[in-house]
Amino acid sequence: MNSIIPNAQIQRFQVCNSHLSEYAVLGYEYGYAQTHPNTLTIWEAQFGDFANGAQIVIDTMIASGETKWNVKQGLVLLLPHGYDGQGPEHSSCRIERFLQLCDEHDSNGLREERVNMQVVNASTAANYFHLLRRQMRRSFRKPLIVAAPKKLLKYARANSDIEEFAEGNRFKKIYPDQHKTLVAHDKVKKVILCTGQVYYDIENARQKDNINDIAVIRVEQLSPFPFKGLTTELSKYKNAQIQWVQEEPQNQGYWSYVAPKIKSVIKGVRGSGEVSYVGRVPSASTATGYSKVHEAELRQFLNDALKKF
Repeated sequence: MNSIIPNAQIQRFQVCNSHLSEYAVLGYEYGYAQTHPNTLTIWEAQFGDFANGAQIVIDTMIASGETKWNVKQGLVLLLPHGYDGQGPEHSSCRIERFLQLCDEHDSNGLREERVNMQVVNASTAANYFHLLRRQMRRSFRKPLIVAAPKKLLKYARANSDIEEFAEGNRFKKIYPDQHKTLVAHDKVKKVILCTGQVYYDIENARQKDNINDIAVIRVEQLSPFPFKGLTTELSKYKNAQIQWVQEEPQNQGYWSYVAPKIKSVIKGVRGSGEVSYVGRVPSASTATGYSKVHEAELRQFLNDALKKF
């Protein structure tokens, strides 16, 4: 349990290395967050898939407690999630399960305090910081699910300048394209939407091949879905094809959750249009058990993502 008590005179940071009974410990943290709403209570899994052992608490309390009992709490779950070729275990926190538990519907007008959970995949140090800060600064409490790749903890390109932590900065639900020499918006051929560490794989490949007519937009917050921000960004690229790219298999990850929402945004911007999928093929396992196969899969879907229509 990590505790930060926002008090001018009492400031305490407490770290506990709990035993590996996720079901029991997460149940305790749920109760602690409920009874101490002004404390930032965080449960971090050693790997994202360790949440499997606490699925009952997630289903019956964290996701649905407010609907059933009108009990609000702001428990944070840090779930390391990222495909690094380490095999089927420890690659995935089963983010699709959390998204299936979100009660958001396709509505631009749905206020964030009315959605049961927040699901986020922050890709920079500053955005991670502002995310946790926002969790306590808000006038309401909602569970926060953070799919946080371990790889980015030491990844230089995920670092942030000190100015990005300064007063006046806020959590960014969406990062616009960062390419310094991108062609004019009306000449962009394709817009890639993605979330998490796969952005850096895409960006490295885009730079290596000197591609400047494909834009890449990061969706940092998945639920509540940032309809307004994505509408603003996609409105810039009226002639581009839209594609969702993820590192998870097609039947897992974000695709089934984001696809109808992205289509709704495209319809609002253009009147009609589709979003296509690029990523790994459907799989019964979260990842392959062979690093060479993992690398081949990565190369294949990056090639598919960056080729022109």
